Amino acid sequence: MSFRYGRKNPLLVAVVIQIGCGVAAAYVSNFWLFTILRFLIGTSVGGTMVTTFVMVMEFVGTQYRSLIAALYQVPFNFGHMTLPIFAYFNRDYSDFQLSISAPVVILLCYFCLVPESPRWLLAVKRTEEAIKVLTRAAKTNNMPTDTIRSHVEAYQASLEKNTLKKGNLLDLFRTPNLRKNIIAMAFNWLTCSYCFYGVSQYVGQLSGNVFINVASSASVTLLGTLASIPLLKYLGRKLIVIIFHLVCASCLLTLSVLPAGQVVRNAALGFSSMAARIGSMIAPFVIGLEDKAEWMPPVAFGVMPLIAAAVTFLLPETRGCELTTTIQEGEDFGKKKPTT
Repeated sequence: MSFRYGRKNPLLVAVVIQIGCGVAAAYVSNFWLFTILRFLIGTSVGGTMVTTFVMVMEFVGTQYRSLIAALYQVPFNFGHMTLPIFAYFNRDYSDFQLSISAPVVILLCYFCLVPESPRWLLAVKRTEEAIKVLTRAAKTNNMPTDTIRSHVEAYQASLEKNTLKKGNLLDLFRTPNLRKNIIAMAFNWLTCSYCFYGVSQYVGQLSGNVFINVASSASVTLLGTLASIPLLKYLGRKLIVIIFHLVCASCLLTLSVLPAGQVVRNAALGFSSMAARIGSMIAPFVIGLEDKAEWMPPVAFGVMPLIAAAVTFLLPETRGCELTTTIQEGEDFGKKKPTT
């Protein structure tokens, strides 16, 4: 959808679905209808997060991309940290669901504030619209606008040299290098979500105040996000992913053999949350393994990051690299150039 309809329109559709289903879920009493609404909420949230991240990356230059990519996660961290506050003051589920859904209405301002991605506009040969967006951005940042058209036309000419066709999901798997990269990245995302949401729910198994436990573990994710900014600058993306996966695995596997002390567990879970970002649907089922043995959930969560760390070695480093535009550029990215 993002290639065919742009970045802005799918984003706005996702926002509307998120608001509508979020408010509706606060009032339904039928379990299956509630489940469907929650599924749609999850889908729309994924749409807003992925689409906005792509838009931000397409607007930001190479020099600031690592910084902005890290700062992009900060609102997510703050949202996670404030969730226990909403839960504490809204003990009734309907009130809680409504309280976390209503603020999403603010995102409707995207209709007026968010422009279309100029990279997408250029990719589909809507050059004049791209120039208008870039000119507006340059004026907002007090930068010169007289060379925008010439730069855009030069960039457009470089795109014309490649046969730029409309892409689809299958194109990611047609060529070997691109296929390897997308499978490795998909496994990393699955592992991050598996651990992040699994560990977040496992916090509820700890002794002590559940609201404080959740807020504490969430606050460590903010520290992890901020710590990644200098680390990305000096170590690059690939090595950081590997290190964070290993830290996550080490904490979880250590947790499985430690006595159930709250302080140690909170620290380990906090570190694990720092390394694991996005969500997975299978994580809640892993929590149930605790009924069979207390050590099983940490081990089940800890093994995956070890595998993900190994898989990450297959990925190319992206620090300081320009965003690719064509499928061929994606296929060639990271390949070793033959020596002559």
